Amino acid sequence: MSITLHQQIIFDLDDTLIHCNKYFDQILDRFASQLLEWLPAERLTAQDIIAKQIEIDVAGVNKLGFVSSHFAASLVDTYRYFCAMIGRDTRFTEEEQLTRLGMSVYDQEVEPYPGMVDTLNLLSEQGHELHLYTGGDESIQQRKIERMKLSAYFGDRIYIRTHKNAEALEEILQSRHFKRKRTWMIGNSLRTDISPALTAGIHSIYIKHPNEWSYNLVDIKQNADTSMYTVSSLEEVPGIIAESLALTARKSCL
Repeated sequence: MSITLHQQIIFDLDDTLIHCNKYFDQILDRFASQLLEWLPAERLTAQDIIAKQIEIDVAGVNKLGFVSSHFAASLVDTYRYFCAMIGRDTRFTEEEQLTRLGMSVYDQEVEPYPGMVDTLNLLSEQGHELHLYTGGDESIQQRKIERMKLSAYFGDRIYIRTHKNAEALEEILQSRHFKRKRTWMIGNSLRTDISPALTAGIHSIYIKHPNEWSYNLVDIKQNADTSMYTVSSLEEVPGIIAESLALTARKSCL
């Protein structure tokens, strides 16, 4: 492949290369069931509980970033909210139990999305430079990376940030020799992946999931100077990049 076709491709980790949100959803289902058992309020439903937890969780992430202890804290805060609502005292043992439940989400086995290995292998074999950019606690994210042996693809081109936003992406782009017209951001979050990529003036591929975390969903404005594609699976990414390169090559011949 000609060096002119070499691309710099930045991958998100959670719910792009590996499963993440489904484990949080499983914990939330258990959390809602537990609160319904503890709090005998006739009008209280699992949907009410989960909606309040999402509200509290999103507000905390906006303020604190991707801090691992925050999810467990949001369960406790939601429990306190509903206890106050029905006039029931909180109990320390119950809060401890909810904290353990919330932190257990990080003990789940790491499961790759279909096509992860084939996609990374193909792009590497085609000569593209792969980067990994993820949000969260460094120890937790690094453990996932090690379990999936992702350093084999990304080497030292791995960036872990507590806050994942336009400023963080810009800092990464300036930290290395990125050519923005040949740089791509691949991710499932409109908020933390795609919108910052558009702001930075790089190309993006949005992997759209049917049941996305509400925090990730924001309105975006297309940048006329960059390409943005929407796909439903990771396995579509190499074809999109190849198609874009072919289009660029055809235009250069005109």
